[in-house]
Amino acid sequence: MIRIENYAGAERYLLGTIDETVSRRTSYKLDRIRALLHELGDPHRRYPIIHVGGTSGKSSTSAMIASALQAAGHRTGLHTKPHLHAMTERARVDGRPVVAGRFAALLDGMMPAIERTTQRYGRPTYYETLLALAFVHFAHERVAVAVIEVGLGGRLDGTNVIDPVVAAITSVGFDHTDVLGSTIEEIAFEKAGIAKRGVPLVLAPVPEAARTVIERYAQEAGAPVVHVADVVRLELESNDERGQSVTVTTARGAFALTTPVLGAFQRSNAATAIAVLERAGEELRPSVDAIVSGFAQLEIAGRMELLSRNPAVIFDVAHNAEKASSLVLSLRERFTGRRIHYVVAIGESKDARRILEILGELPSTFTFTSFAVHGRRAILPARLAAMAESLGGWGRAISDPTEAFSVARRLAAIDDVIVVTGSTFVVAGLREWYAPTAV
Repeated sequence: MIRIENYAGAERYLLGTIDETVSRRTSYKLDRIRALLHELGDPHRRYPIIHVGGTSGKSSTSAMIASALQAAGHRTGLHTKPHLHAMTERARVDGRPVVAGRFAALLDGMMPAIERTTQRYGRPTYYETLLALAFVHFAHERVAVAVIEVGLGGRLDGTNVIDPVVAAITSVGFDHTDVLGSTIEEIAFEKAGIAKRGVPLVLAPVPEAARTVIERYAQEAGAPVVHVADVVRLELESNDERGQSVTVTTARGAFALTTPVLGAFQRSNAATAIAVLERAGEELRPSVDAIVSGFAQLEIAGRMELLSRNPAVIFDVAHNAEKASSLVLSLRERFTGRRIHYVVAIGESKDARRILEILGELPSTFTFTSFAVHGRRAILPARLAAMAESLGGWGRAISDPTEAFSVARRLAAIDDVIVVTGSTFVVAGLREWYAPTAV
């Protein structure tokens, strides 16, 4: 039997499972994760769960929900993906990632169950193992509630073995089309798969074609649909580099809310989070004061995150077209008329051309770079530069991310904005290098 002796050993084992997820169509099913969790004693059934899916916004929305629940005094588990700096981030309790030694011990304790599951279903994937570890950690920590982000799609995602008290879909757009389908209707069908009988399904504004599919799926599943726009209204009061203030109106009345996170998309996420919290049940539903307190303490790394000024330096994971559109909208709103210097790396599976087309809507320059991560491939910087040129723009190709960032900083005037974006991996790597104290 494999033994996990320390965190380095845990990382080695988990990274060794990544290649098995390359063919997602063969690993995108529920029998193996269901069997693994059963071998582990079904830890996901020991606490109420809130389930959050969507193409974009689900990580931020999950963090908002968890922060408000924690402020209400509930011991709260949070599982989101991908992680930014360390695998331990995927299993957080009251905002704190599981410590490295405990992470290794949890995985070591799971190995007998993993080996029994492997004999019948093949070795659990990287994603399945990390998800199961989070469920186990939350059970050991006796959380009062867990917020679980969907990994991919919804219907056949590993998280869809849970029976939540409320579920949400934050958005529907084009991403992972190799698995979820090439039309908005096909993707919406997969997202809608988290709908369950009697469980409220909170739905943020989505394209009409997606809404029709989701409503039909939910009706057949017996899940009542709650449209965010019908139950929560947000009005922006102020917006500066310290954050934004809004007036929130729900069935409980109107209240003022201030949060340190930037971006128009975060207001949409906030509305969805509040709609979810309003339907979490009497035992879990936070008071208005707890919601205000939780949102005031929010920290969401790598999403419209301002880490310095003069020039402004922003880190934002925008690895699909929908996220790129949200980024551009937020930059246009907050930094009107200022020139943008993008530092960009994009994963090979992404629609890079469309992402660059959207980012190029603002007055901007590009410095294209790369990343080196086990099991993941970046589009060559020179290829991105050629793509940008074909779209009428231009950019430098510098493979080393730190050099690329340094070049962008030298080019930026004091009133310009440097934006590190694209892949999670380049955002994480440069964030750790540029602002290690923020990690």
